[in-house]
Amino acid sequence: MTKKTYDTDVAFIQALAELLRENDLTEVQVKRDYGADDSLNVRVSRMQPAPLAPAYAPPPAMAHPGSAPAERSAPSADVAEDPAAHPGAVTSPMVGTVYMQGEPGAPAFIRVGQQVSEGDTLLIVEAMKTMNHIPAPRSGSVKRILVEDGAPVEYGSPLVILE
Repeated sequence: MTKKTYDTDVAFIQALAELLRENDLTEVQVKRDYGADDSLNVRVSRMQPAPLAPAYAPPPAMAHPGSAPAERSAPSADVAEDPAAHPGAVTSPMVGTVYMQGEPGAPAFIRVGQQVSEGDTLLIVEAMKTMNHIPAPRSGSVKRILVEDGAPVEYGSPLVILE
């Protein structure tokens, strides 16, 4: 390659970078052929701000927080296993934020040891400014509450254990 070709290639790459900025693109790839044995492959990309999805992902240590420190320290066979695999697990039907009561200052919908009937509201998962009441799939006793008020949850995350 000659110096002239090099200068035009640099200008070409700078123009591609400007194209990324102007059109809010994250990547562009171009191949330029100069002849049978001479070509230039250019891929220009830029870092995108982190997507919002990871903001909802709890840190690994908080993947399944208990409802109270005393419950987490109590020895139990259920603690060692995956709460999502428990037959009485009620899982989140969506990504969102958990609320344990209908409004700030109101009593919680449930507490450990409480009897619930099928259809009773266990908690609320807010998703896209919509409050989604999560009903009890069956009657039973609340054995464990696996989330805290205001905590983010993922689709399929275990919320409550009913027995």
